[in-house]
Amino acid sequence: MHRPPANGNRRSAWRTVEQPSVEFPTVTVAFSTTGNDAAAPQAPLQPGAWGGGRYSAGMRALLIANSADADAGFVGDRFRHHGFAFSECHREFPGEWPPLDGIDLVLSLGSEWSVYWPHVAQSVAAEAALIGDAQRRGVSQFGICFGNQTMAHALGGSVERGREPEIGWCDVVSDVPEVIAEGPWMQWHYDVITVPPHAEELARSTVGPQAWRLGRSLATQFHPEATETMLARWTTGAGAEELARIGVSPAELMAETRANVVDSCARAEGLVDWFLGSVAGT
Repeated sequence: MHRPPANGNRRSAWRTVEQPSVEFPTVTVAFSTTGNDAAAPQAPLQPGAWGGGRYSAGMRALLIANSADADAGFVGDRFRHHGFAFSECHREFPGEWPPLDGIDLVLSLGSEWSVYWPHVAQSVAAEAALIGDAQRRGVSQFGICFGNQTMAHALGGSVERGREPEIGWCDVVSDVPEVIAEGPWMQWHYDVITVPPHAEELARSTVGPQAWRLGRSLATQFHPEATETMLARWTTGAGAEELARIGVSPAELMAETRANVVDSCARAEGLVDWFLGSVAGT
């Protein structure tokens, strides 16, 4: 669970989103692995070209999201920069999702849901089945917030209510700060996970795990995709009421967002680049 529901009308359960004609700067990524390659600088990544050589321009991706809040923000922009085209798959209508055949990536966004809510159990089960199938097929996956929680749930971890919420711009403790920066990152969640068996936990906070990888999949509890436009939506209406209940000022949160969002964009781009080169590209 993370943010309050956004306002919006019901759209068809999936649609292809065309790649926009927007130019993004090339980012040079440095990451830490193990052995002799530790902290080795990586060459700048160009669209459709990264380590591993598994992909080329024109890749197909599924974007799993709630129908009223399917904005992949900085993360989606960076994947599009690298040649991915998304088909939106709305959680409310899993029976209308396209098959995984020919899909190169599954990107699962956040939600106002919790995986253990009885009234969304059927949709959660459908998403968990897709995640499990993608993992078995070796399809790369990137989960964010609720997407992180459904991935943990589907792959053998657990999800429960946390002892306290994390809402706002928060730091994390990272084992690989060169690629998963220690923040601040946008957070908006009440639930926490345990990572699945055989997964590698990469970052954490005092509340719980913040990033982990398993095979060709990566998940983050924080929101690398978060833009100022998103936060402007999340902090109005039901979101403003939610913030008031925990003593957070929407105006102050927006001021923090404006102060952090430029650096957060660069961190998100670097995270996607590393994911494609060192997680999905393996």
